[in-house]
Amino acid sequence: MIDIHCHILPGIDDGAKHTEESVRMAKAAIAQGIDTIIATPHHLNGSYTNTKQDILQMVDSLNNRLQEENIPLTVLPGQETRIYGEMIADLEVGALLPLNETSGYLFVELPSNHVPRYTKQLMFDLQMQGIKPIIVHPERNKELLENPNILFDLVRDGTLTQVTAGSVAGKFGKKIKKFSLQLIESNLTHFIATDAHNTTSRGFVMQEANSVIKDEFGSSMVYWFMENTQFLINGENVVGEAPEKIKKKKILGFF
Repeated sequence: MIDIHCHILPGIDDGAKHTEESVRMAKAAIAQGIDTIIATPHHLNGSYTNTKQDILQMVDSLNNRLQEENIPLTVLPGQETRIYGEMIADLEVGALLPLNETSGYLFVELPSNHVPRYTKQLMFDLQMQGIKPIIVHPERNKELLENPNILFDLVRDGTLTQVTAGSVAGKFGKKIKKFSLQLIESNLTHFIATDAHNTTSRGFVMQEANSVIKDEFGSSMVYWFMENTQFLINGENVVGEAPEKIKKKKILGFF
C-alpha cells in the first residue's frame, strides 16, 4: 500500500521531531500494510520553509537509515505547499516539489477556514502547465463544509483531492467523517492518505479508514483508491466517475 501524504521527515515541520521518531513512524506504517510513503513536509505554512533540494537530501538520508534498520519501507519525495499566487513561477525555478519529484502531481493546501478567491484560476493555470493539482484534506476546510459546491466546481474542472484517513475513521469528529463519506459518494475525492504526523495523536489509521470505506461502499472502492496512488507515483492519469453535487439535504445535520 502507498501513502501519498505523510510528515515522516525528521525535525523540519510539525511531524517527526527527530530521526528516531521517523523510524518509529516507519515501523507503524509497515504494521498498517504500507510499504511506500511520499514524504510531504509543509512548505510556506506558518514558519515552515522546506524547499525541493532540502527535501530530496532528507529523503535520501532517511531511506539510508531505514535500510540500515532493515525496515522494508521506501520513502519518496514530496511537499505540502500552502496555496499562494506565485506557485507556477516557483515551480519553474525548482522551488516547489511535485509528488515523487517527476509525477506531475502537486499538493495544494488551502487555509483551514476559507478558500482564496484566486483558487479556481490558479488550479486552471497549474493544469495548463501540465501539473495536476491535488487539494489536500478538503473535508477539514470550513468554507467547503458550508458550501461543497465550491469543491464540485474545482473537481469538475480537473482539480483532484485527497481525504485524510483519520477523517474517514472519525478521528476529527462526526461532522468531518460524514462530509468525508459524502465526498467519496459524490466522486469528489480521488485519494485517501494518512497525513500522519506521529505514532500517537496523528497516526496512520489506514486500515481503519479502509474498513469504513469497505463497509460503506464495498471493496472495489478501497482498491480504486489504492490504484490511484500507484497511478500517481507512475505519473499516469487518475480515472474515475464524474463528480456530483452533494445534495443540500444531506448536509443540514452539519449546522
